[in-house]
Order: sequence, then structure tokens, then C-alpha cells
Amino acid sequence: MAVGPRDYIDQLLVKKYADEKVDNPEIAKLVDPSKMLEAMGEYSDMRKNMMLLNNKLTSVCAALNAKAAQYRCSRFATA
Repeated sequence: MAVGPRDYIDQLLVKKYADEKVDNPEIAKLVDPSKMLEAMGEYSDMRKNMMLLNNKLTSVCAALNAKAAQYRCSRFATA
């Protein structure tokens, strides 16, 4: 698998952004890395818990709907 620009548009983008500065040391002074990682971890834990809660709620609702369903015999049913 080759690394690098594959077509003309990619080549132009590489030329355009070759000299851009991507690491801004001023931001590192403003944000404490350990606090940022802690916040990201808390956010991912919250998101995981919300997904688990959503899955449980979906299964409970499906079970309630199945219990509350009322089935009627159809004249076309072949039982």
C-alpha cells in the first residue's frame, strides 16, 4: 500500500499544506494534558453507560410490547 498523494487533487493539497504549522505550543500551555485526558475518559465512560442504558431500555420496551400485544385469529390463517 503506497503512502502519498494518489491523484492531482491530493498532490495540490500536499503542496498547499506542506508548510502549514500544525503543532501550536501555545495551546499546550493553556490546557493541562492530564486534565484533558481525565475529561476525555469521563466523557467516554458516560457515553458507554448511555449506550448500555439505551440497549437495556430497548430490550425492556420490546419485552413490554411483546407482552401487551394482542393477537387475533384471521380467517385466512391456516392453523
